[in-house]
Amino acid sequence: MLLKNKVAVIYGAGGAIGGAVARAFALEGAKLFLTGRQRAPLGVVAKEIVSAGGSAEVAEVDALDEKAVDNHLQSVIDGAGRVDISFNAIDVPIEKVAGAPLTEMDAEKFFLPIANYTRSYFLTARLAARRMVQNKSGVIMTVTALTSRKGHTGNGGYGSSGAAKEALTRDLSAELAPLGIRVVGLRLNAMPETGTLREIFDLKGKAMGVTWEQFKQYLASTTHTQRVMVLEEAANMAVFMASDKASGMTGTTVNLTMGALDD
Repeated sequence: MLLKNKVAVIYGAGGAIGGAVARAFALEGAKLFLTGRQRAPLGVVAKEIVSAGGSAEVAEVDALDEKAVDNHLQSVIDGAGRVDISFNAIDVPIEKVAGAPLTEMDAEKFFLPIANYTRSYFLTARLAARRMVQNKSGVIMTVTALTSRKGHTGNGGYGSSGAAKEALTRDLSAELAPLGIRVVGLRLNAMPETGTLREIFDLKGKAMGVTWEQFKQYLASTTHTQRVMVLEEAANMAVFMASDKASGMTGTTVNLTMGALDD
């Protein structure tokens, strides 16, 4: 029970990654507060957690709305007494941010992921840190992707947004770690279980003239393990990073690209 009695708020908990992390946190004893812009997918995740004996509460929260995030965090504090973990896993539909060459892309479409991802991460991290500093402990987390460090065509501002989030992780840690708050991120590889990868296939795979199975085989061939990553692997690493076992880890984004990006 690596996260026994920890209070965790997850933004984007109705998505594939946020939901997987929520389930993994619950299995390790955390009390979950699941947020997202739509209640229905949050309810599905919460029901699974509660059915397995865990604890999860659901709230509709727009993670781009500072007041909404602040009010929700205060309700968590009022009910649970503290916030130990803030995990930002929000997503922006790929079709809104990618698919066109940069030389032909509208500026607003390019900046959309940069603005949304960084704003959400900044707001949720800052507002959580203000509560965590009172106890001189806490973990702030987010996720990025391979494109944060490796160039690809047709990605629009998606890669730039991830790079910005990783820079923010370092800067937040520099300020917050002396106050007892760790800030870390996970850089993930493509996972077929996520809706995002299916969207990428619709944008790129079909244009390449390959099938979904061939697209997955291609992705597997880019890793050292010659296979694609699964959600459980990402969630298990998130558990470790959020736990006291990783007390020396801060200001870093862990490379979980399975060798597709060599460090």
